[in-house]
Amino acid sequence: MSEQAADAATETFLAHRNLLFTVAYELLGSAADAEDVLQETWLRWVKVDARHVKDQRAYLVRITTRQSLNRLRSMKRRKEAYVGPWLPEPLLTAPDVAEDVELAESMSMALMLVLETLSPTERAVFVLREAFETSYDDIAAAIGKSPAAVRQIAHRARRHVDARRPRQAVSPDQARAAVESLRYALETGDSRGLLDVLASEVVLVSDGGGVKHAALRPVIGADKVVRMLLGGLRKVEGTLTGEPTVVNGNVALLVRLNGEIDGILAVRVEDARITGLYYVRNPEKLTRVAVETPLTLR
Repeated sequence: MSEQAADAATETFLAHRNLLFTVAYELLGSAADAEDVLQETWLRWVKVDARHVKDQRAYLVRITTRQSLNRLRSMKRRKEAYVGPWLPEPLLTAPDVAEDVELAESMSMALMLVLETLSPTERAVFVLREAFETSYDDIAAAIGKSPAAVRQIAHRARRHVDARRPRQAVSPDQARAAVESLRYALETGDSRGLLDVLASEVVLVSDGGGVKHAALRPVIGADKVVRMLLGGLRKVEGTLTGEPTVVNGNVALLVRLNGEIDGILAVRVEDARITGLYYVRNPEKLTRVAVETPLTLR
C-alpha cells in the first residue's frame, strides 16, 4: 500500500472510530474487548483496496461486526467461569448523552443485560438493526446470512427483547431525581428514604468478579436490597459517598469508600421508582469511569 493510500485509510478509519467502538461495545459489553476488535478491524481495513468499496462506513461496520462475533463466542467461556453475576463494563459518557434518548436506552445497563440473553447472531442483528438502523442487506453481508433470514432473526430478537426491556422510559430529570434520593439515603443510612425510592420488586445485581465482595445471585425485593446496601456498604468503617455521574448515557452513582472508588451503581427507573440496581465493583471493569468515552449511533 502506498503512503497516500495508507493515509487515506487511516483518515477514513479515524472518522468512523467512535461509531465502530460503539458497535463493538454494544455487542460485547466490554471496552477492553471492543478496543481489541477495533485493532483487528484496522489491520484488516488497511489491506483493503478502498477504491473498490462503495460504502466505506458500511464496510468498516461489517468488519467490526464479524470480529465482534468471533470474540463474543470466545467470551462465552470466560463468562461461564466468572464468579457471580457478570455486568457490562461501565463507560463514563458526556452528560448530554443522557438527553439522547435513543442512545441512552441502547447503552443502558438494563438493556445490555437483556442482550446477554440473546445468541451472538441474534444480538448482532438486533443491535445493528435497532440501534444503528443498518439495512437488512448490510446486516446479511456482515453475518453471512440471507436478508430473508436476517429479517426472521430480527423479528425473533425484537420480540425477545421487548418482553424483557423496561416497560416505560422516564425523562432524564426523573432519573436524576431518583438517583439523588438514592445517594442521600446511602450517605445518611436512611432506610425509610431508600425504601421510598425503590420499587417493591426491585432487583440488585452486583459484580465483584471474585475480587470484591458481591452477592453471587441477584437480590430481589426492596427489604432485601435495603439490607444488602445499608448493611453491606455502610458496615464498612469509614465514609461512604455517592457522586452523581453519567455512565453508558444514563445517570448513575460513582460510589466511594474513604475517598477511593468502590464501584459504579447504575439504575433502571420506571414510574419514578428504581426497579433495577446494577453495582459494578470489579476493579478490572472500572478503568473507563474517569475519562469520558465518546459514543455515537451514526
